[in-house]
Amino acid sequence: MKRLCLIALVALTACKEEVAVAPDPVDLTPDALSYFCQMNIAEHGGPKGQIHLEGYPTPLFFAQVRDMVAYLKSPERDAEITAVYVSDMSVAPNWRQPGISNWIDADSATFVVGSDVAGGMGAREVVPFSDPNDAASFIDQYGGAALPLSDIPDTEVLGPVDLDLLLETPA
Repeated sequence: MKRLCLIALVALTACKEEVAVAPDPVDLTPDALSYFCQMNIAEHGGPKGQIHLEGYPTPLFFAQVRDMVAYLKSPERDAEITAVYVSDMSVAPNWRQPGISNWIDADSATFVVGSDVAGGMGAREVVPFSDPNDAASFIDQYGGAALPLSDIPDTEVLGPVDLDLLLETPA
């Protein structure tokens, strides 16, 4: 009977699915290129994003969080997403230099959507904060609404961008 229990326990352990551990965020280097445009991210201000894909050794970087969210909403992806990180603008040195290692999990961030602020590529930006109070202060100054990642409307990140709109660039 003991042998039978031991065999059953070994069999159950072998069949148990492994829980995937999300990779850690990767520091932003001066050589990082934005996924969609292949431009150097360091040359553009505002918050950034990175997406880790299963089987890929390095993350996809995005010069604007807006572009990263558009990628997440796209049905055409190369692999399973294992982690998504965004610049934490609650602790960013400033808009022009959003930081190289202050990444937060996108699912835990509060995003300001619909503000009159341009991101690194000139389009209206989706701005992430770890502290909802910082998001509220940003909204007081630049407008918009605070939302979790899952509630960001498609209209904020998909479709054409009117670059003729006069958008602010925070200090």
